[in-house]
This record gives sequence, C-alpha cells and structure tokens, in this order.
Amino acid sequence: MTPALPIDDILPGLLDALRGHGRAVLQAPPGAGKTTRVPLALLDAGLTGGRIVMLEPRRLAARAAAERMAQTLGEAAGQTVGYRMRGAAKVSAATRIEVVTEGILTRMLQSDPELSGVGAVIFDEFHERSLNADLGLALCLEVAAALRDDLILLAMSATLDAAPVAGLMQAPLITSEGRGHPVETRWLDHPLPPGTRREGALADLVVRAETETRETGGGMLVFLPGAGEIRRVQALVSGRLPANCVVRPLYGALPFAEQQKALAPASARDRRIVLATSIAETSLTIPDIRVVVDGGQARRARFDPGSGMSRLVTERVTRAEATQRAGRAGRVAAGVCYRLWARGEDGALAAFPPAEIEAVDLTGLALDLAQWGAEAEALPFLTPPPDAALAQARDLLHLLGALDRRGRITGHGRTLAALPLHPRLAHMLSVAGSQAAPLAALLGDRDPLARSAPADLSLRLEALADLRRYSERRPHPADAGAVSRIRSEANRLKQATKAAAPERTDASFSPGAMAALAYPDRIGQRRRGEAPRFVLSGGKGAVLDDADPLAGTPLLVAADLDGDRREARIRLAATITEGELRDLYADRIGWRETCAWSKRDRRVVARRQENLGAVVLQDRVWKQAPAEAVARAMCDGVRDLGLRLSGDAARLAARVELLRATGAELPDFSEPGLLATLEDWLAPHLDCIRDAAGWKGFDPLPALRAALGWDRMQELDRKVPAHFTTPLGRRVPIDYTPEGPEIALRLQELFGVTTHPASAGEPLKITLLSPAQRPVQVTRDLPGFWAGSYADVRKDMRARYPRHPWPEDPTRADPTLRAKRR
Repeated sequence: MTPALPIDDILPGLLDALRGHGRAVLQAPPGAGKTTRVPLALLDAGLTGGRIVMLEPRRLAARAAAERMAQTLGEAAGQTVGYRMRGAAKVSAATRIEVVTEGILTRMLQSDPELSGVGAVIFDEFHERSLNADLGLALCLEVAAALRDDLILLAMSATLDAAPVAGLMQAPLITSEGRGHPVETRWLDHPLPPGTRREGALADLVVRAETETRETGGGMLVFLPGAGEIRRVQALVSGRLPANCVVRPLYGALPFAEQQKALAPASARDRRIVLATSIAETSLTIPDIRVVVDGGQARRARFDPGSGMSRLVTERVTRAEATQRAGRAGRVAAGVCYRLWARGEDGALAAFPPAEIEAVDLTGLALDLAQWGAEAEALPFLTPPPDAALAQARDLLHLLGALDRRGRITGHGRTLAALPLHPRLAHMLSVAGSQAAPLAALLGDRDPLARSAPADLSLRLEALADLRRYSERRPHPADAGAVSRIRSEANRLKQATKAAAPERTDASFSPGAMAALAYPDRIGQRRRGEAPRFVLSGGKGAVLDDADPLAGTPLLVAADLDGDRREARIRLAATITEGELRDLYADRIGWRETCAWSKRDRRVVARRQENLGAVVLQDRVWKQAPAEAVARAMCDGVRDLGLRLSGDAARLAARVELLRATGAELPDFSEPGLLATLEDWLAPHLDCIRDAAGWKGFDPLPALRAALGWDRMQELDRKVPAHFTTPLGRRVPIDYTPEGPEIALRLQELFGVTTHPASAGEPLKITLLSPAQRPVQVTRDLPGFWAGSYADVRKDMRARYPRHPWPEDPTRADPTLRAKRR
C-alpha cells in the first residue's frame, strides 16, 4: 500500500483548478510528494488524453522521479512512466508520463510548436528558476494562447515565492502546507574567523554532529558547493568517524552507479553520511535523513557581458536555500540542522537565489529565440533577459554565422540549434565534423585532469584516446570516471553530428583549429615581454601561468578562462599556427591602417596591420599616414601629456574666461573645454608635431588666437586688455588671476603717475620692483603708496641702489629706467 503524503490532501483541489482553468501553480515544501504524486494524479483523473511531460532541472532527479513513479505502478521505467535526457532515454509507445530534462522541452517545441500528442506540461522545481524552465514556460504560454487552448500547464514550486509565477500564468495558486517534522537548528557560537579553511571547519562540524546525534540515529546529509570540496571534506573526515559510518559523495558528474549508492537505503547497522551539492536540496529523495550539516555555500554560474565570459562563483546560500536544506532533516522524524555560520549572520543572507536568466551566458537562449522567430520582449518571461547579455550573445551568434545581419536565424543556425550543445561547440562540430566530437564532449564537461595539470587541451585528448598509455607517460593523473563519461558523450555526439550536420569535408583539423572554430573571439596572441600575457581576438586580455608549457607559444586558443574582468586566467588552451588561422578565417582577415598615440613610446605611431580581430598577423610602418590622422592622434597625445598653457597663451585663455564669465559669446577656454575641443582649434596647427619633445617646444598661442578670430580678438583687447602701457610706452603683460588683474614693473617706471591704473573694470594689483627686479611693495592704491610708505621704501632703497633716482616727491618726477650718471 502506498504511504500517505502531505500532497494527497490538496490533490482534489488541484485537479479542480486544472479542470476549471487549464493551468495552476502548486506551492508545496520539499518532501510533500508533489514530484511523484501529481503526475500520477493527473493521469488517473483523465484530465488529458495526451502525454504528460514533466520537466526536472537535473538529470539525476529526472531519472529518480521516473523510476519512483514507475515503482508505484509496479512497472519498470519505460512503460507507463519513462524519462528522456541528454544521452539516455527510457520511453515506449505505452509511455503516458515522460520526465525530461528542460532542454528536451525546448527542442520539442521548436520542432513541433503545437506539441502534438502532449496534453499537459508540468514544470517541477520551478523555484530554481533555471534558464530552460523560464524559456519553456514562456514558449508554452504563447503556444497555449495561440495554438493550444487545451494545453494544461502546471508550475510546481517548493518556496514561498510562487505568487509572481501565478500572476504571470494567470492561474490559481494551490498551497500544500506539508507535514514536516520539527527541525532544531544549531548555529556556531561565533562567526568563523577570517582566513579559516572552511573545509576543515566543516569536517569538524560533521564529526561534532555525528557525535551529538549518535543516539538519535538516522542518516546525515552534508551540503557543499562542488565536487572538489566534497572530495576534500571526505578525505578530512576519514578516520575520524566510527567504523559504521559510510560516507557517500553525491554530485551531478558522479557516475550513475555511485549516485545510486548514495540514494540507496543504508543497512541496519550502518549510518550513512552523504556529502552532496545543491542537487540534494529538493527533488531527490534520500531515505532516513535525520541530520543536515549546511556548509553555507552554493556554486552558481555568472556571466559578465563586458568580458563575454562565464565563470562559476562560490557564494553564500540564500535564506530560501538554507530553509530547504534544513527541511531535509525533518522528512521522516524530528531532526537537527547544523549550520556553519553564527545565528547573527542569518540577516545578511539574500532572500532567494538569482534567476539563471539574470546571471548566465545567453547564447543558447538567443539562438532559441531566433529559431522561434520572436524577440525576448514579445514573450511572457517571468524575468526578462538582460539587454547587455542578450546583445553579447547575438554578436557571438553573428560571428558564428548563426544569425544574419538582421538578427534572423540562418540555415547554419538551424543546424546548430539541432545539435544538443552550446552554439560554440555545435558550430565546431558542424564545420569540423565528427572528428571534433571528443573535443566537444571534453569542453562540455569538467576537466578530467588534476587542477595542477598544464592548460594544453592535447593532454586531455591524449587521455581520452588511450587512458592507460597516457597514465604511463604523463605525470598528471586523469579521473577515470570522467574520462569514461566524456568518451560516452563523444560517441553520442558523433551520431548526433552525422544526423544534424552530415560531413562536409575530409580535412583534418588540429585541436587548436577546432577550438578556434568554437572560440573565434578567444584566439590569443602573445604580447611582447617575458610574462605569458595574451591579447584575445575579441579584444580582451588573458594570462597563462609562467610555468605552463604553452607560456611561450605565439598563438593559442583559450577554451576556458576564469572570467576575470581585467585579465582572465587561461585554464584550457590549444596552440594554433598562423597558417591554420588563415585557412579558417581568410574572409575575416584584412589590412587596417592605424594612427594612434602611444603612451609607452610618447609619440604618434602609424602602422599598417593585417588583423584578425585584435590579433595582428603582420605589422608595418605606415609611411604615408595623412597629416590629418597624425594631428588627430597627436591630440590624444596632448591629452596624455597635458595641455600646460604658459606665458602669453595662458594669459590669453585667462582673459577669454574672464570675459566669457560676463556673458560674452566666446569659446570655452578653460582647460577642460580646450582639451575637449583639441581637434577643432589645435589639430590644424600641429603640422609635423608627433611626439612629446615636439609638443614641449610648441607654442599654442597662434592656434588660440585663430580660434577666436579677428573680431572677437578686437573685442577682447578692448574689454580685457592684454597689456598695461607704462608712461615710458613699454607694454607690460597683465596676468588675470582669480584675485584680479595684476602686473609687475620697476618702481621708477611709475614716477609721475597719480591715478591708480585699472583693467577690465578692476584696479590692477601692482608689484613694484627694485632695480634688481625684486619685489619691494604690492599695492592696489598707487597714490596712497606715494603719500605713505614710499618714504620708508626710499630710505631703504637709496642705500642699496644709490645710482638710481629716489626723489622725495615721486608724483612730480619723470618716469625712468635709467641710472644716474657717474
């Protein structure tokens, strides 16, 4: 007899909602039984005569759900209930319920938009917000509105954030409260100190949890971010647990037989400890779990449109994820959840993880949208795809030949869409044929070699070809399980390639040439210098470890990078020759003239270059560079070196700014204004100036005067004079400073002047100089000076400069610059 589950209580209401509306959103906590009960309930109720397709985010969960439902019916998977996923399927003509991974639904819709023979589509674990689930729901909603008003749609979520989904679907929200047992949460007393090795701290917490819950019994589920952390924690707890504790890893890339060991019930005398990734958070059933140890981290893909690269990042769990993980301890009885953080740190956790559509590479989505013939904004997405990431994806598809200039899918694009791969790898397969299948399978999986292995892809291909021989010759161990899995995928891809993209060529491609087909924007050219730094054809920078054997290669293709925005680190690469590049991309290689300022050389550099993107294949001096191009480049040099006006040029700019401040219509002669318009006023006067030395000797005054023109210069000279004319007729430059206009001249030259000079409506600040040109007085009141402190100055100056005139009454004396005759 099938045991009762919490979901059973709401099944009648759910079926009524589906009968009345044709769609619904089911909210039920982990362990309620929605994954296995709901599809069977729809089948038993006869709501549809067609097949029921249920989407699962993960392969392991899809297979496990199908096998559990088949077991409920007393059948084997592949009869009434079956499954389909990449590389594996168990279905038959009798199959009424198909559990599929999410990419399968997209392919079904693209090949048959009416979903012929399908009566209902269920989106399980929709709260995980995978990219394919978001796309699948958007397409199904459009199909239901335009072609299939009888299509039943059901989204099932394990979190409390289901209301927005119900609003998008315009569907009733059905909630199952569940009947989970109480779970006691135990936090750390204090946050982990900075620098603590989390894996060591987590291993200690596992040992503590096992000790404290030994009498309670039951299995233990430990959450870690990835397979590497699982292996390291497994090693750290080895020998520290009782003999009856059986430690099992569980992650997506683990061989199926090993996954089954983690999911199978433990013997009566053993205590099972499962070290798992987030794969175990919701849909998987792991029997008899009573204790959860949460490491507090999750691994997510993040895409940076600026670099065009994705990377896996390890982040703190969200509150929703932590709640789901804790709930796994209370499915069968009261349980305990240990958390590797202090209680006070809970408040800093985000509420929910981001939707994949906000954070991952959208190239596959862009191709799907082009094949569907719709713009993203025309489809009912719960979260619209970010514009920048979508634009980056479309640029790549255009580079691969999958989209035309108008953004429409090409015949080649349809070939790529038919291959079950990222469009990069599909393009590689379609051009190079099945010989590229091993490399495509390798690049689509995790690295089978140890983390310390060199970046060379050829080593990985060598291990795939003959693992035993590789192990005898190479010091870097290969994971036999990963090698076996990649080989199986390569065989599958060979068959898929023959069906979707028949062989077009008998040419043989090197690993580097094949990689260049997949990554035309990541062809790297080594920069000058000792460090193995590369410029990629897409314009970004990349770097290899100094000790890597590929560090000296002039050209390579970077197949995997860490996504660093400044300079990405190359993790996987293959060498390529210039000849291979020319064979592959002859239509994209061309000559380009460049005339630019070099900050390093401090001069204008004019070159003729043969380029593939940012990769320079040939580089020559451009001797006939036009003077206009040199002048424009030199303007950038001036911005680099600095304008640094001085003397008459600086005084002219200050006069213009003073008059402009009164409302006069004059060009902006402030330093920022002049720098912004160099090409207009300076470039025509640079002539042969093309380096820092030439700029240092250049006088910008004629260029500034020309920018003003004759009429405005006349107005400027009239309202803001450039000079003060002394009684002797000598013209002294006026400096217009923020404190006002000022001049400096010999005291004797102002003898006889009884009115203080002014300029631009302000009294001049006069610095009176001694015969030796040293300041003796500063005044803005010359008559007051004559009548006051001049007497003291005269007394001092007569002793120092007896050969110069120092009359008692300077107002009656003649101005002079001469000394007395002996």
